[in-house]
Amino acid sequence: METTVVDVNLGEHSYPVFIGTGCLQPILPSLIPPTARRAAVITQENIGVEIATGIEQKTFYIADGEHIKTLTTIEKLCSEWAKWGLTRSDIIIAVGGGLVTDVGGFAASIYHRGLEVIHVPTTLLGMVDAATGGKTAVNLPEGKNLVGSFWQPSAVVCELETLLSLPEREWRCGYGEMAKYHFIGSNDFRQLELAEQITHCVRFKADVVSEDERETGRRAILNYGHTLAHALELEKDFVLAHGEAVAIGIRYAAEVARLLGRIDQDRVDEHESVLKHYGLSYTLPPSSDIEKLIALFSRDKKAVEKISFVLDGPKGIELVEIDDKVILKKAMEALL
Repeated sequence: METTVVDVNLGEHSYPVFIGTGCLQPILPSLIPPTARRAAVITQENIGVEIATGIEQKTFYIADGEHIKTLTTIEKLCSEWAKWGLTRSDIIIAVGGGLVTDVGGFAASIYHRGLEVIHVPTTLLGMVDAATGGKTAVNLPEGKNLVGSFWQPSAVVCELETLLSLPEREWRCGYGEMAKYHFIGSNDFRQLELAEQITHCVRFKADVVSEDERETGRRAILNYGHTLAHALELEKDFVLAHGEAVAIGIRYAAEVARLLGRIDQDRVDEHESVLKHYGLSYTLPPSSDIEKLIALFSRDKKAVEKISFVLDGPKGIELVEIDDKVILKKAMEALL
């Protein structure tokens, strides 16, 4: 397969996203800046993707699970890099899913006030969403992704061969994010081959990020379904994976929009059709604490004064502030 290149146009911070089979090893060494003497590879034990940068490299492993996405992990990484002698002219390579690229990108953004980072996403979720766009963050006990930075990678390499060993649940996680793109302005791409679907999502996100790098406007649409998703992840102590929670959040956002008169039942049915196509469940877990979930909405990073939701409507997807908790509760009860 030919390698596709999608450019994220951000002036001096522009970078390419490579998508293809067998593209990683031919491309990666050429992306290493000539000033770099060392490459710190951040990954997880179960990833099992070997890379060769052409310079001195050392692998730093982080544990599995959303619970390690914390400032403690960032501190440990930075300390290990300092002991190794990593300098400002060196480079970080983040190899793994969205958790790895989030942690690796954030650590890269603050170590020596910023090192270059290359993302090598190895999950569908990472390829279609997490690795591109420069949003990096870790969690606090009070909320998800509350501490972070905007730090664009110098390149992203999507090696499709890494998807071959993905367990079924990881596919669902990726499809949760992929389903999002059907409603935020992209055309229906369900009949495309997987490589084309990934490229379609990356192109759309690159266009949005190029227009609004720091989420002051249009980029908010990329959070469609995420307000409930983040609350569910916290309320369930991360038993639900991110993409699974996003699928429920997408259906919930449609229900809220319907109750507000922004969309009709046919549009809600379309949401269900897309989610079913990807084999995604969109009902709320029966043990969900509705009052707690609504309370967690106010901790969402989009919240300012009222509760902020990205909702469908006559003008498409847009950010809407809501203060009617009765509607929020009624929509949630409809998903039980």
